Amino acid sequence: MSEATPPPEGAAQPEAAAPADSPPELTALLRSTFANSVVDHHCQHGDETVIIRREGMLEVFRFLKEDPRCAFDMMIDLTAADYLPRAPRFELVVHLKSITLHHRLRIKVPLEEGAEEVDTISGLWVAANWYERECYDMYGIHFAGHPDLRRLLLYEEFQGHPLRKDYDYHVQQPLVPLRAVQERHDYEMVVEYPTPAEDGDGGPPEEPAQD
Repeated sequence: MSEATPPPEGAAQPEAAAPADSPPELTALLRSTFANSVVDHHCQHGDETVIIRREGMLEVFRFLKEDPRCAFDMMIDLTAADYLPRAPRFELVVHLKSITLHHRLRIKVPLEEGAEEVDTISGLWVAANWYERECYDMYGIHFAGHPDLRRLLLYEEFQGHPLRKDYDYHVQQPLVPLRAVQERHDYEMVVEYPTPAEDGDGGPPEEPAQD
């Protein structure tokens, strides 16, 4: 077998491949910018996931939206997970997408039981408002600075948070009287139907004369 021909002198050398364990581009950027905030990371099927600390998470999210190398102008989803009996028990999970740069990122924030409070990101992405309300309603995670943090799917007198692993589904929830609903718009439609005289029908049809 003949040996490979070396490239001529002065020719551009091919770039060395990145080590197999090197983090993807977005993850590397976050690790270098927020070294004290990034706890862990992984990438599967091209989807990057970065796990960050609760403290200082608002600065990380603001960087992800405003830095031109990230430009995450769309928050796709915000939810949580309960890993009871694991510690930390909860994880806040946020999915971001850049419409301009065509990349995505998943951010996870571990939360200890008894300390389920994070900063709201509704000031960065307006869509987070109702997602955070749903997360509070289902998991009991509080969002500091939220403009209207109240239940979204259940009524205010509901006790507990039904997506927690230790929620007692046998409990009898308090019954509340029906409340009057104030509609934003008047949907009443008045339709006037013509009377028989107006549409030319003055009564039942006449029977044909008998010969």
